[in-house]
Amino acid sequence: RAAELKDEKLYGQGHERAEGDFCPLCLLAIPLPMDNRSTIRVCCMKLVCDGCCLAASKGGLGNNCPFCHTPSEESDRKSLQMIRKRVAAKDPEGIAYLGDLYYHGVGGLDRDMPRGIELWSEAAELGSDNALFNLGVAYYHGLG
Repeated sequence: RAAELKDEKLYGQGHERAEGDFCPLCLLAIPLPMDNRSTIRVCCMKLVCDGCCLAASKGGLGNNCPFCHTPSEESDRKSLQMIRKRVAAKDPEGIAYLGDLYYHGVGGLDRDMPRGIELWSEAAELGSDNALFNLGVAYYHGLG
């Protein structure tokens, strides 16, 4: 029994995944690489696994968000409106996502790296791990 307890203690330690690495619907860890196996929903800024997206689609939701049931927007302009609404609500993940769009110049926005870094800094102060990581990478490469 002592060996079992030692093993349990030993194997119970180690790397833990961040809260954002779990699907908010099925509560399972999203397999790595997460970008290939999940979708960020701009309406609620939730990272939903592809399995839950597929189940929701087959269950009659179509392309609506499986988390908040908001109809998906196909145009960059409408998506940007949703993201800006999350930014106005001081959502750290929304601010970090807008920083990504500015930094990389995607989603209908011109590339503006200083604005992206500014948004990442704001999101990091509000508690976004993704923004903190992106800031670290930018500073490491001398871009911040």
